[in-house]
Amino acid sequence: MNKNLLIIIYGLIVTMSVMYATQPLQPLLAQEFNITIIEASQFTAIILFFLAVAPIIYGYILEKVDAKKMLINASFILLITNIFLGLSKTYEFFLFFRFCEALVIPAILTSLMSILANIDKENVKFNMSIYVAGTVFGGLVGRIFSGFIATNLSYEYVFYSLSLAIFISIILIKKLEFDGEANIIKPKFSDVLNILKDRRFMVIYFVMFFVFFVFSGVLNVLPFRAKELEEGLSEFKIALLYVGYGMGVVVSLTSKRIVKFFQGEINTILFAVIFYIFTIAFLQIENILQLFMLLFLVCIGMFTTHTVSTQLANSMKASQKSLTSGMYLTFYYLGGASGSIVPSYIYKAFGWNIMLYVFIVLLLLVSFVVFFNRKLFKI
Repeated sequence: MNKNLLIIIYGLIVTMSVMYATQPLQPLLAQEFNITIIEASQFTAIILFFLAVAPIIYGYILEKVDAKKMLINASFILLITNIFLGLSKTYEFFLFFRFCEALVIPAILTSLMSILANIDKENVKFNMSIYVAGTVFGGLVGRIFSGFIATNLSYEYVFYSLSLAIFISIILIKKLEFDGEANIIKPKFSDVLNILKDRRFMVIYFVMFFVFFVFSGVLNVLPFRAKELEEGLSEFKIALLYVGYGMGVVVSLTSKRIVKFFQGEINTILFAVIFYIFTIAFLQIENILQLFMLLFLVCIGMFTTHTVSTQLANSMKASQKSLTSGMYLTFYYLGGASGSIVPSYIYKAFGWNIMLYVFIVLLLLVSFVVFFNRKLFKI
């Protein structure tokens, strides 16, 4: 791996760590700020929401932007906001600085992806697989790191440590050998409408909205469920429940073999969703160790659906690939943002099991949509 690629991977891991660092801390933050699970869930949901709308809004605000310059400026803002998160003593201030982070994280990820796509044009597919693996690994590292720091020091030091990591990232970014513009989509309404008229895209977008909705719901409520099962559970032990998230790296690197085994993308998606339904159903168990192991299977089901759906969405239209993938991410992250909030209401009102039953119904609907539209994808 060359120097530029390593710098981008490091920046990606740090950014994703910032995104998901609050997730295992949510019960602690809820107690610290005297807030409900619903309010605590907003710390993750707000960033996912801005990632959903970024492909639309950023295209109109930012015409031509130097990718490296945008990356440095956005990273500097992220550094400052993390310091203020550590200093925040009220829910309102904490949420405000997470909102500030939500504004710049899409800019950082867009810049990193643009640089990665253009820095070595002979290995674009390999670099994009590295990007996907880096986002998954960063989400895993961020959760475990924050749980460990919060348990052994305090939650404030999670954000101070991340600020230090961002500072190192900025120094490394300045050494990047790249001079180019960020690849920002400026969608036309007519183009969006034409893509949505294609039922195949509607099926894929529908699938990923609800698959990520369920996944976000499970992972966001998980810390509260863990505390419900074992009241004295530390933040680090809660964070370890997310280790199964690392299966996303394995799935993304073996997706071709998985598709070959199930004889096509749409068959793979259908089997992955059915497998996902069974794993969600078994999350009703009340043993922490068994819950830990089951989450590996949940992640396999989700990431298989996500990885193969991404590949399928990018292969269905020869032109406008930037727009189709941008729309995919919009539906994906809208599902994630909704899934970070709505299930919190269900959990608070009716409990964990009822929330899982709602998820199962939604996923059954997804499996029916895939099954009855599978012939659309036959070549």
